[in-house]
Amino acid sequence: FIEAHPFGTVPAAFSPDGRVGIFESNSIMRAVARLGKHGTGLYGDDPYSMSRVDSFLDASLVFARDSQIYLLALANDTVTKEIYERAKGALEVYLAAINNAVSVDGVFITSGRLTLADICFCCEYALFMRERKRKASLSTLQLPPIVNPDIESEFPLAIGHFRRLCEHAAFSPDLGPFLHEQT
Repeated sequence: FIEAHPFGTVPAAFSPDGRVGIFESNSIMRAVARLGKHGTGLYGDDPYSMSRVDSFLDASLVFARDSQIYLLALANDTVTKEIYERAKGALEVYLAAINNAVSVDGVFITSGRLTLADICFCCEYALFMRERKRKASLSTLQLPPIVNPDIESEFPLAIGHFRRLCEHAAFSPDLGPFLHEQT
C-alpha cells in the first residue's frame, strides 16, 4: 500500500494492475473522468476548460483543509473560537467564489453543464453541513452554526446551485436523505 500511496492516506485508488496508486479525492475524481465516456464535458472539453475545472478543484482543497480541521475539532469537542473563525472565513471565501462563478456561467460553475467542479463543490459543502450534528460543541463556546440562514442569504447563487445539484438525479439518492436528516 505504501509503495503505491506514499502518504498512506485514504481515499486511495489503484490502476487495474495495482501498481499505480492514486491518492486524494480530487485526483481520483479526475482519473475516473478521464476513464469515462469521452465527450461528456465532465472534465472540460479542451486544455483551457480542463484547467478551469482544475482551478476550482485546487481551490476546493484549500477550503477542505480548514473545513476538515473544524469538523474534526467539533467531533472531538476541541473546537476553539480561532478554529471556528478560520473555518467561517474559509467558507465565506469559498462560497463567494462559487457565487461569482455561477453568476457568470448562469447554471453551473465552469460551463453550461455539469463538471467535476460542481461535483466537488456539492460534496465539500455537504460535508461542511455536518456541523449541524455538533451544535452542542458550538453552544459551549456560545457560537452559532456557520451554515445558517444568514450565510444562505449572503450567497444565494452558490446555495441555490447546491440545492439544485442535490435534486439532480445523480446526487439525490445520496444527498437527499442527508439534507433532510434531523439535526
